[in-house]
Amino acid sequence: MDAQKQNAAIVSLLTQNQSALRLYVESLMPGDPHCDDVAQETNTIIWEKRSDFEIGTNFKAWAFSIARFQVRKYRFKQAKNARLVFCGELEEIIAEEMTDHLDDLSEHHIALQACLQKLKPADRDLIHHRYFKKTPLKQYAARMGRSIGGLKVTLHRIRNRLLLCVEKRIALAKEAQA
Repeated sequence: MDAQKQNAAIVSLLTQNQSALRLYVESLMPGDPHCDDVAQETNTIIWEKRSDFEIGTNFKAWAFSIARFQVRKYRFKQAKNARLVFCGELEEIIAEEMTDHLDDLSEHHIALQACLQKLKPADRDLIHHRYFKKTPLKQYAARMGRSIGGLKVTLHRIRNRLLLCVEKRIALAKEAQA
């Protein structure tokens, strides 16, 4: 593969996995205000080492190993000032657990997106305003000419439908894998 195609593939893979990579770094640095710096440094290293990545292999595993190394490097630099230092074994356990957890989150996210698409447009609009735009219910109710209580009941019903839909999709996906 030529360098231009390799670069385009890395950009695409990095973009697709950016949220998971950020969450992974946060999980290895709970409560540390420098997570953004380490995540950004990880992105830089990934870009610098892009020629080492073999297209078709597991990009997320490769990126997570770089992130884990960057977290260790950061901790090493901070060790003299740190009050809490993770031992390598604990760090490995956390890293492994978070990798599994993020895979589950990704499955749930995909299922939720599919379930959201199955909603009626009005219900999808309500969910969008409530959770993505974070529009206060009072404001949305006034705009739609509905009561706040009525919207709360509707939201409750929609959330229940989404939960059932996601659970069903996850169960079907697991059955298909078995």
